Amino acid sequence: MSLPSFSGYPRWSQPNEPYAAFPKITLHDHLDGSLRPETLIDLAAQSGVELPYTDPEKMASWFTGEITEPKIDHWDEKFGLTTRVMQTEDAIVRVAREWVIEAAADGVIYGETRWAPEKHILGGLPLEVTVEAVATGLAEGEAEVAAAGGHIRARQLICGMRSSTLSFEIARLAVAMYGKWGGSVAGFDIAGPEDGFPIRDHLDATELLHRSGVPYTLHTGEADGAHSVWETVHLAHTLRLGHGTRIIEDVTLNGRPLAVRTAVQDVAAARAAGTAVLVLGQTAQWVVDRRIPLEQCVTSNSQGGVVTGRENHPIDLLRELGFTLTINPDNRVMSKTSISQEFRRIEEQFGWGVPEFTVAELAGVDAAFVSGAERVALRAELLAGIEAFTA
Repeated sequence: MSLPSFSGYPRWSQPNEPYAAFPKITLHDHLDGSLRPETLIDLAAQSGVELPYTDPEKMASWFTGEITEPKIDHWDEKFGLTTRVMQTEDAIVRVAREWVIEAAADGVIYGETRWAPEKHILGGLPLEVTVEAVATGLAEGEAEVAAAGGHIRARQLICGMRSSTLSFEIARLAVAMYGKWGGSVAGFDIAGPEDGFPIRDHLDATELLHRSGVPYTLHTGEADGAHSVWETVHLAHTLRLGHGTRIIEDVTLNGRPLAVRTAVQDVAAARAAGTAVLVLGQTAQWVVDRRIPLEQCVTSNSQGGVVTGRENHPIDLLRELGFTLTINPDNRVMSKTSISQEFRRIEEQFGWGVPEFTVAELAGVDAAFVSGAERVALRAELLAGIEAFTA
C-alpha cells in the first residue's frame, strides 16, 4: 500500500513509523479533537478567538496537558476552543478536508469522524448547513487524496451530547441526513461527559434511530463504570461501545471485581502468585458473545482519565478475554497521536504484531457503518493492503 504524499502530513506520526503503510480503519476519531494546531491558530486569527498560545507546538502541548497553564476546570473546555473557530461553513469545510488528508497519510482506507452539530451554530448556521459543510469537506479531502494517488472513504457520525437536552433533535437530524451527499452521514453517537449524565436520559433518541434504521455507537465505559456499559448495551442497544474500556470492571479476579486503574497490575500479581481466576460478569459476557466492538483509544485513555500510563491500559487483557477490539486515535491533537503511533506503542508495550493488528482491523471492517456490499469490498481492500505490507 502506497501512502499519498502531502507536505506536513501526517501531523502526529514520527518519521518512518513502522506501521504507516499498514491499512487501517478508524471508527472513533473526533473532528473537533483533530484540528492541526496551525489550522486552529489561523482560524482563530480570522474569527477573533483568543488562544492561550500562538505557537503551534506550545498549543499542542497545552492540549495534551504537558503545558498546564492556563489551567482549566474541565477537559471539555479545550474542545470549546476548537469548536469556537468552526462556526462558519468555510472553517468547517477546511477542518473536515484536512482530517481526511491526515487520516489518509496515516494509512486509513475507511474512516468515520464524529462531531456535534449543536456546537457549531453559535454563528447562526442552521444545523443542516453544518452537516453539509462537513460532507463537502470530506468529499474535497477524498478528491485530494485520489489526486495524490491514494484512496480513502470518509464518512461522518453526527453526535448528540449526554449533557444536552437536544439529543432527540440531533437524532432527528441524523435520520433526515442519513445517506445524503453520497452516504456522507453514516450514523450517530452520543458523546460528552458520562458520569452523572446516564444514557437512560436519551432513550427517545436511540429508539428513534433504531426504528429509522440509522446505526449508532455510544460513548460509554470511559468516565463511568460497568453499570454505564450495562445501560448502553441493554437499554440503548448500541451497536458499538465508544471506548468501553471499563467493561473490565465487570470481570472478577479470584472473586473480586477488577478496577480499571489497577486491573493490569492486579492480574499480573495474581498470576505471579500462582492463582488468577478471571470470570466475566453478565454484561461482559454478553458483549463478548455478541462481538459488540469496543472502540479502543489507548493513548487517550492513558492520560489519567481512565488509567495513568499505557502500561496500565487493559487492552491486552481485554483481547485475552475475547472482546472484539478496534484501534482508534480518539482526539489526534489532544493526544498528539495517530493510529500508526497507536500501533507502534501497542507493539512496544504489549507485544502485538501483524496478526493482532490484522484481527483488530478486520473487526473495524465488520463494525463500520457501511452496506454489506461496501463491507465485502473494504475487507478485500484491507487484506490486499496487509498482504502488500507483509510482502
